[in-house]
Amino acid sequence: MKRPTKEELTAAKGERVKDVIAMDLKCLFCGINPGQYTAWIGHHFGRPGNRFWRAVYKGGFTPRLLTPFEEIELLKYGYGITNLVQRATLTASEVSREELEKGKDNLVKKISKYLPKAVAVLGVTAYRNAFGQKSATIGLQKEKIEQTRVWVLPNPSGLNAHYTPADLAELFSQLKKETEMIEFNDDLVKIKVATQKSEMFGTDYNSKVSYEDLMVSLTQEEGVWKVEKVIK
Repeated sequence: MKRPTKEELTAAKGERVKDVIAMDLKCLFCGINPGQYTAWIGHHFGRPGNRFWRAVYKGGFTPRLLTPFEEIELLKYGYGITNLVQRATLTASEVSREELEKGKDNLVKKISKYLPKAVAVLGVTAYRNAFGQKSATIGLQKEKIEQTRVWVLPNPSGLNAHYTPADLAELFSQLKKETEMIEFNDDLVKIKVATQKSEMFGTDYNSKVSYEDLMVSLTQEEGVWKVEKVIK
């Protein structure tokens, strides 16, 4: 594929890239905003050197390394992509705090409509500014958006020298494990799963238990039993 000319990149400024989104996703990845190269090709994280697609692959979200042109393939694995701010810029630093705050409101509306189990904002500074969480760090956040869990991951841009490809792969892998966990609803929790499993299995930290027609694997964290995965 030919590289864009300076004129073509300039013309892409302010353009938008269509969301890759569907109902009930395991996780919705949320970038800061499209770069002009990405807007020029019309596909997310499109600039050569951006490490998003490799981090997604190394983190276990996809069985092979996808290209930006195959972004729609994410949906069949239960994942999607959107952005806090839709307009394309040369660098993310051109996005104002006001735009990020408005972008947060739009993201909340999307989450309310599409109901993903988790959302991962790719950029800790952008997340702090958009959500007013000045002390936010990388990882799972205490706050939810309705019932959607919120993760913050590093900006995968190749310009982000604070995180190596190996660092990104590890952090994306942690998110993958989180998205695969099943959270019992309040009624099931009230059955006292934790105490029952403690009595039945003692210190066995990799126990299995059936509940109605579900077979699940449980792990214990700080004395609390949590659902690790559904065993098919």
